[in-house]
Amino acid sequence: GNLLIMTTIWREPTLHTPMYLFLCALSFSKLLYTFAVIPCMLPNLLSNDCNISFMACASQMFFSFTFGFTHSFLLTIMGYDCYVAICHPLCYNVLTSLSGWACLVAWSGVGGSVVGLVVTTAIFQLTFCGSNEIHYFGCHMPPLLKLACGGIPALAIGMGLVCISALLGCGLLILLSYAFIVATIPRIPSAEDQHKAFSTCASHLTMVIVHSGFASVIYLKPKGPQSLEGDTLMGITYRVLTPFLSPVVFSLRNKELKNIMRKTFLSKFYPSSI
Repeated sequence: GNLLIMTTIWREPTLHTPMYLFLCALSFSKLLYTFAVIPCMLPNLLSNDCNISFMACASQMFFSFTFGFTHSFLLTIMGYDCYVAICHPLCYNVLTSLSGWACLVAWSGVGGSVVGLVVTTAIFQLTFCGSNEIHYFGCHMPPLLKLACGGIPALAIGMGLVCISALLGCGLLILLSYAFIVATIPRIPSAEDQHKAFSTCASHLTMVIVHSGFASVIYLKPKGPQSLEGDTLMGITYRVLTPFLSPVVFSLRNKELKNIMRKTFLSKFYPSSI
């Protein structure tokens, strides 16, 4: 699904706009996030021999954090794009340019990489002793911290606060964008334009709720002694469901994208249906 969206946007010149640039980047980050986690997760779920090397564990954590935070940054930029499109439609082409948005997309990837590198470096500078069993389906920060010697140092706590602050900062900016959007939509005179404005941000808002909801439960929920099974189930659901839902939500809610997909791909197999 993500590859289909990326291919469609790449091949269709009419879709070379800021909104579809973000959608393509979002699909790309979700695709890489899936390949960073799921190929290693599936054998662990299906086999009793679940081994991973030290470097492979560090690499998995790095790419997981990198693409996870890149996704959060992209959703934040998309929220601002919706704000400009609805609240300042006449100035949209002035305030937004494809090259400017491309720079923001690139900086989202850089920001995600920096977070992934800093967090992974801090975690794997720790000394691990005792059991070498990670009570999780992959290399994740909280289970690895439990294996560290001498408790959790201040550096690791600081990394956790950095991650939570980044997620909360993205959520706050998105919330601020939608506060202006909600205040603007009732002032639009035409009901058709109101519906169009709502449709513009409905897909994005759906993915924000899904992404933020799962991330909040995973990172902000108090950890109890019986929370291991629930955290594992929630983590698996988050890493499988959100990459799957992203292309479904954005393609089903976008008539233009659906029509171009139909013309581009289905016409090759069912010419009479177009």
